[in-house]
Amino acid sequence: MIIKRSSCYRVAIVVVLGMLACHTNTRPPDAGWPSHFGFGRTATAAQIDSLNISISPDGKGLPAGSGNAINGQRIYLAKCAACHGETGAEPTPNRLVAPMGDTARVKTIGNYWPYATTVFDYIRRAMPFNAPGSLTNEEVYSLTAFLLYRNQVIDSTLALNAGNLPQIVMPAKKYYVDDDRRGGNEVK
Repeated sequence: MIIKRSSCYRVAIVVVLGMLACHTNTRPPDAGWPSHFGFGRTATAAQIDSLNISISPDGKGLPAGSGNAINGQRIYLAKCAACHGETGAEPTPNRLVAPMGDTARVKTIGNYWPYATTVFDYIRRAMPFNAPGSLTNEEVYSLTAFLLYRNQVIDSTLALNAGNLPQIVMPAKKYYVDDDRRGGNEVK
């Protein structure tokens, strides 16, 4: 096997740089390093708040707005069907619809997710795949309503909002058990 000299040099440089990176990451902070390197800037409160959009199971953090399944279906066809199928029930790797009792044996919103607010939170943060975070609050409420309706969790006429979304009891919630262990490393 013949290896060109330039390839050997590239490999050697990568190895040396890797070793230096490991070595510098283990140095104590008082080793003469500056407190900052002069690039970047401190995030403002507004920037932090714009990313702090967590929604808790009890609905804390839900924004104003509302949406329904009829509008949600239109939005779904335009922005979601390419990955999840025309109805969400197609046997794709990203299947969303299989109500409790469906024999598909896949984890979907209707048979696995414990909180309706989590559906809203996930859509708001991560969808659509090619433009996460681009949906309006009304679009997210509408998509959530459509998906909950398709999974036979709510009626098609219910308009979802910050008041009623946390009140929806998901079919799979009863299968989740709260972690009430004490001692050791507790993450709650």
